[in-house]
Amino acid sequence: MDIFNYSRRETSEVNIGAIPLGGNHPIRVQSMTNTSTMDTEACISQAKRIIDAGGEYVRLTTQGIKEAENLMNINIGLRQDGYMNPLIADVHFNPKVADVAAQFAEKVRINPGNYVDAARTFKEIDYTDEEYALELQKIYDRFVPFLNICKENYTAIRIGVNHGSLSDRIMSRYGDTPEGMVESCMEFLRICMQENFTDVVISMKTSNTVIMVKTVRLLVSVMEKEGMSFPLHLGVTEAGDGEDGRIKSALGIGALLADGLGDTIRVSLSEEPELEIPVARKLVDYIVQRSGHQYIPGIAADGFDYLSPVRRKTHAVRNIGGENLPIVIAERLNGSTEVDPQFVPDYIYAGRELPAHPIQGCGYILDGDVWTGAAHTWPAFVYTQQDEIERCQSDLKFLFMPYLMLTDDCIAFLRKHPEVVLISQSNHDNRLGEHRAFVHLLMTEGLQHPVVFFQHYAEDEAENLQIKAAADMGALIFDGFCDGIMLLNQAALPHTTVDTTAFGILQAGRIRTSKTEYISCPGCGRTLFNLQETIARVKAATSHLKGLKIGIMGCIVNGPGEMADADYGYVGAGRGKISLYKRKECIEKNIPEEEAVDKLIELIKANGDYMERD
Repeated sequence: MDIFNYSRRETSEVNIGAIPLGGNHPIRVQSMTNTSTMDTEACISQAKRIIDAGGEYVRLTTQGIKEAENLMNINIGLRQDGYMNPLIADVHFNPKVADVAAQFAEKVRINPGNYVDAARTFKEIDYTDEEYALELQKIYDRFVPFLNICKENYTAIRIGVNHGSLSDRIMSRYGDTPEGMVESCMEFLRICMQENFTDVVISMKTSNTVIMVKTVRLLVSVMEKEGMSFPLHLGVTEAGDGEDGRIKSALGIGALLADGLGDTIRVSLSEEPELEIPVARKLVDYIVQRSGHQYIPGIAADGFDYLSPVRRKTHAVRNIGGENLPIVIAERLNGSTEVDPQFVPDYIYAGRELPAHPIQGCGYILDGDVWTGAAHTWPAFVYTQQDEIERCQSDLKFLFMPYLMLTDDCIAFLRKHPEVVLISQSNHDNRLGEHRAFVHLLMTEGLQHPVVFFQHYAEDEAENLQIKAAADMGALIFDGFCDGIMLLNQAALPHTTVDTTAFGILQAGRIRTSKTEYISCPGCGRTLFNLQETIARVKAATSHLKGLKIGIMGCIVNGPGEMADADYGYVGAGRGKISLYKRKECIEKNIPEEEAVDKLIELIKANGDYMERD
């Protein structure tokens, strides 16, 4: 893989009804209904809205045999109205349901974590090699008949691994790790290869973007070693709603798309499913437009591990680099002092002069030729003014630098000036590639200057800025390169929107926390309470609790597993009933829905994690 130049990974083609996937086909976008699969008309109506919005596949949950059988009626209803898009059945816990669904849907998703293995209970089981082999034989014996049904009905499958529902068997041998997720998938893929079944799509999903990206990268490497080229379905599960859901999805999915990985995507938002489609389409279109870009002559640094990257070693310059959290630099060239108190930038670039009343709590950056050494201000320089750095006595200097200007002379200059923080900038069609090449060259030369990534846009809609900026930053964060981010938007968006986007990107990449994080599923036919209203109530009561992770899950499929990554969990247990979790532990079951938010606050308070609003 060339990490500096964009091209899509070559994959096998999968036939899914009238809309094939992989191979030379475009990247597909899809969503999932959140209506009861037994409500034929509601499913048809929602599927139409998804398709009318541009969705190419529609997935429906199939909890039992009757739901799987009703896919026939939904399919017929859509076809009668001229909608030919494939339907996908989503199956958990019961392989018999998958057998039935394969007769009525164009594709069936199965979850290796609960296809044959029992639902996850977090029990550690010590298997001998012989016992483990017997468990694999059980998978083979049950999975092959399903594959034969799929062959007979020309039905594709998705092997969909979820971090939140890995089996106790996998957990016991591999732990809660990307390696465990990959092995959970490969057990099934090897059977597909053995049975010569190739209409297979793969997904590796989690609410943790770091694990999601690392797992997909590892899976592709393992598949290549075993001669497999199956296409990928990408998604960040339980991404949430609003700004958070868009940034988290664009960061994780975008980081993989930018490396040519991914053949279909689903942006999982806790909103109406048709609203996911425009977000997914914007993300795909933004990435693929860099196809055929001008070549970037980057060389990977020795020691860089794409499959398991660590944070690049840098020296600290004041509060930048080293062990410090990544910083946010904002722009206020018009002298504005507008700021959100929760998201105050670390530094503000003011250009030629300070405002009359500087914002408290942040440093100001001025152009080097007007910097006078005033308290709490530091100089900034463009790459043509290195001579001014020689004359300046500041302990912190910023140097704007594009990759192609990182010449031998510049490298020699940087060796003499460890006090310089580099701001990497790019006007390339594939700015990610140039930013990467910039950092890899620094690593090759042994330079440990902190690097802030300058990303500039001209967006009039907040959603567009969130999607593009997150997609551009994703791989840089996951590669361990980000010491800071500087967003500049040259259009009519409030400064606070740009600031919150920058902080949101760092939080979505799990390198700096500035607010409460919500892990909330998009809902499906299994959800037995109003998810969107519940999320709004939980957020209203907890959004001021900086640093907490709170999960809001519609059902138990991924609920308890994703709760292991959250501090507190609110999980649907039945119609109108909620169970509350403290990490993996269920604290209270079957709470009436109308009491559950208050009970959640009581639980947070009892554990000393609650604070009153200012």
